[in-house]
Amino acid sequence: MIDQSRIRDIVAELGGYSGEPLRFMEICGTHTSSIFRHGIRDLLGNSIHLISGPGCPVCVTPAVYIDRALAWARRPGCVVLSFGDMMKVPGSEGESLGQAQGNGARVQIIYAPHEVLTMAGNSPETTFVVAAVGFETTIPSYALLVQEAGRLGLSNIRLLTALKRLIPALHFICRNETDISGYLAPGHVSAILGSEVYIPLAEKYHRPFTVAGFHGEQILVAIFDLMRQCRGKRAEVHNFYPEAVKAEGNLKAQAVIDSCFEPGVAAWRGLGSIEESGFYLKEELREFDGGSFGIEDTTPENPACRCAQVVVGRVAPDECPWFGSVCTPLNPKGPCMVSGEGSCGIWYRYRVPQGTALRR
Repeated sequence: MIDQSRIRDIVAELGGYSGEPLRFMEICGTHTSSIFRHGIRDLLGNSIHLISGPGCPVCVTPAVYIDRALAWARRPGCVVLSFGDMMKVPGSEGESLGQAQGNGARVQIIYAPHEVLTMAGNSPETTFVVAAVGFETTIPSYALLVQEAGRLGLSNIRLLTALKRLIPALHFICRNETDISGYLAPGHVSAILGSEVYIPLAEKYHRPFTVAGFHGEQILVAIFDLMRQCRGKRAEVHNFYPEAVKAEGNLKAQAVIDSCFEPGVAAWRGLGSIEESGFYLKEELREFDGGSFGIEDTTPENPACRCAQVVVGRVAPDECPWFGSVCTPLNPKGPCMVSGEGSCGIWYRYRVPQGTALRR
């Protein structure tokens, strides 16, 4: 438990900061939600700005991926299985999995990847295609699914993957978004990868990284540390979430991932193709692959939709002309409004009354 007098001192120092403008990126959507819930933006001085990053796997999945899932859903004898937050993401022609389901395509929502094992066992004549989207946090569950499918001899399961590796994407952002002062590292992904994985980033780009939990006090401490490091011209990695994040990470989870997947080039909506930023099934397991290779971000973004700029922190969600009017969670036009972890969806849920500018 953090001493409350210490928190009061931190809030006072953050609120009184008026030095060189600082821009801190919170990479994880759960951090973004917590920052809004606890009113943390309102506690910061005018020279400290928080921006959201590419921490939502749904938001960075290219439209072409949705097109491939739709093709499977329309194929006789096939069913596409997806988590609910993927159902509203539009493909390159504007149709989503949810809309296709309403038009007769075979799409079904699941709540955990292992559910497909029972389905595949009960209906061996049907091919079940799992829309496998996520970062290192969820990738072990897909690896375990493939291992169990192999053990059970289930040949009617496919993974259509859009699995992403965070660290190559952070290298891309650090190289190209040079006005970001420091990074609030994602707690969930860090629990798998560890805190030491950020040291090469901090050293190469001279930017501090802090790992934080999700309570308001934990986030305040992490932001305070970023501010102090920037004022002292330091670029170190500090872990304020030691109860969940170890220096080396979760070695068992890393081993499970490495047993089934290997890195390769992957397309990120808004970032383009990044080398070694995706995970793909190893060659000996390709019988379970559902066409995951060669997916590119080739669909032109509607110029009115700013999702591609939102995911790298170039604009805030409410700077998009569609935000809150044309584009809402009930009628999303871009992927950042679809998911519960998407920046636009979070800003919409916690926004101040219409017409009032949100703190950056």
